[in-house]
Amino acid sequence: MQLITAQMPEDKASHTLETIKAYGKNLLAFIRKRVKNDADAEDILQDVWYQFSSVLNAEPIEQTGAWLYKVARNKIIDKQKKKSEFLLNDLYQQDDDSDEPFFADILLTEATTPESKYMRDIFWEQLFNALDELPEEQKQAFVLHELEDVSFQEMSELSGVPIQTLVSRKRYAVLHLRKRLKQLYEEILKS
Repeated sequence: MQLITAQMPEDKASHTLETIKAYGKNLLAFIRKRVKNDADAEDILQDVWYQFSSVLNAEPIEQTGAWLYKVARNKIIDKQKKKSEFLLNDLYQQDDDSDEPFFADILLTEATTPESKYMRDIFWEQLFNALDELPEEQKQAFVLHELEDVSFQEMSELSGVPIQTLVSRKRYAVLHLRKRLKQLYEEILKS
């Protein structure tokens, strides 16, 4: 952590080191439970510490622990969003003769124009709004399988729910999301 503290006044550097000692191991364990591998967890933790050091220079933090865990959760969600762009196959798979939305055009474009970023942001907002409309079991099956990349086998072992039931719940979620997001896709095509 020498890099973070090298440019700080001594009292803030000391506070940063104390915070890292106090929260480092538990925060890393918290992150590891929510991501697929240790490399991702360590990257997220590094981002959290960087943001902590940046904010600490600008303003005091009243509840350091709560702030660190909130930032970690946000970083995990950001990482999952980036990864889930490649996991949402069920939403943007399209048969050649299908009339369904083809979201690969939006999500997998390499363009990083303001327009493409705006379109992706709208997509994610609408996706999460549509997810909130689902019954909790369907929403959970979709989120765990597609956004958190948990296998049906793992979900079944954790919940005690048969795999076929979980697959069915996810299928209903996908059908609902396709229907809801089709409206968005048509609006995008018109513009």
